Amino acid sequence: MNFFAVGGEDEQGNPGRLVVLDMPGYGHKSRAEWGQEIMKYLVGRKQLVRAFVLIDSMHGVKRSDESLLQALRESAISHQVVLSKVDRILFPKSRNPTQQMLQRNATTLQQAAQSIRDGLASMDVAGPEPLGEILACSTAASLERGKWLGINNLRWAVLAATGLNETRKRPMLIDAESGRDVALEAMPEATECR
Repeated sequence: MNFFAVGGEDEQGNPGRLVVLDMPGYGHKSRAEWGQEIMKYLVGRKQLVRAFVLIDSMHGVKRSDESLLQALRESAISHQVVLSKVDRILFPKSRNPTQQMLQRNATTLQQAAQSIRDGLASMDVAGPEPLGEILACSTAASLERGKWLGINNLRWAVLAATGLNETRKRPMLIDAESGRDVALEAMPEATECR
């Protein structure tokens, strides 16, 4: 598990108000015991506000994703789904994404998100469903240097979940005129916690 204190640490080394935890223990090349340990950790965290579950946009909800989502619902852990690697749908096999490609393939991405939403709604599990909209992001493609697709919206969702968004304005998903992801104000740097 990797912990990141957003905004750094105080003088005593305590993390700031927001700690992001990266848990690369389920999914590809995972072990069953990792999933058990992850759930033990998540269930025992009183400070946990929301889990963000990344789902590969090209593969949809896999069995490992389904198991995790089921466990989150059964444990009443607040969670939100994030489609990752959406560049593979929006800009297939392209090293130079364009606005035209985005417009041409946006419907395919919307259909993939709807299919996942339908699958999540049909799960026969007691407990709360995923929160809010399905977010979509990519760190492999950008229409503008340094502005990754959907990353600002993911940042916003994290801030909103923690209540740290009160002084910020909500960004649009895609700017209607330029088609670009709308940038938030400068975000605080993340510091890895040890």
